Amino acid sequence: MDSSLAIKQLKEISKFTEGKNIRLAAEWEEPWKVLIATILSAQNKDTRTIDICENFLFKRYDTPTKLGKAPLKSIEKIIHSINYYKTKARHIKETARIISKEEIGRNVEELIRLPGVGRKTANVYLVHVYKEAAIGVDTHVGRISRKLGWTKNTSPHKVEKDLEKLFPKKYWNSINYSLVRFGQTIGRSKEKEDEVLKKLSTVK
Repeated sequence: MDSSLAIKQLKEISKFTEGKNIRLAAEWEEPWKVLIATILSAQNKDTRTIDICENFLFKRYDTPTKLGKAPLKSIEKIIHSINYYKTKARHIKETARIISKEEIGRNVEELIRLPGVGRKTANVYLVHVYKEAAIGVDTHVGRISRKLGWTKNTSPHKVEKDLEKLFPKKYWNSINYSLVRFGQTIGRSKEKEDEVLKKLSTVK
């Protein structure tokens, strides 16, 4: 895959959601909320994650200290409609407890030590909080990247590394942002997504 072609394709993908108010689960003003919401958003719809966090979880537990001290059953009850809610409840409770006592990490290695935080969550956090060059690979990013020929890999870490090689660093932090929004809108129909991406494969 030619890097210049991939850049053109990324720019075209971004145009599909320009001007649309599509909020991602990681978009919060407070860093700790970015982290907790991103943990919850894994394999879950962003709209559901945002609703639960905004209207229930962060209203009841509005600081990491309160969330870290919350009864596990209470957290489970609040987030029960989220996939893998029992595991995620344990993770966000323990992560909240840890970050209530120490600063949240500033790099991937520090962040992935926290319960429930993998490379995708760490990278998304770094992009949204610090505007750092990083690529968060979720299901949308992996799927669309394979369809466009940006990668042949299915492992998120390998996809991340392929995209880092393909795209100049200045584009890294826009990849997740653009592809997830595209996936959440155009990608709701597999036929429509395939049709659009097929056209993009011939962009010059």
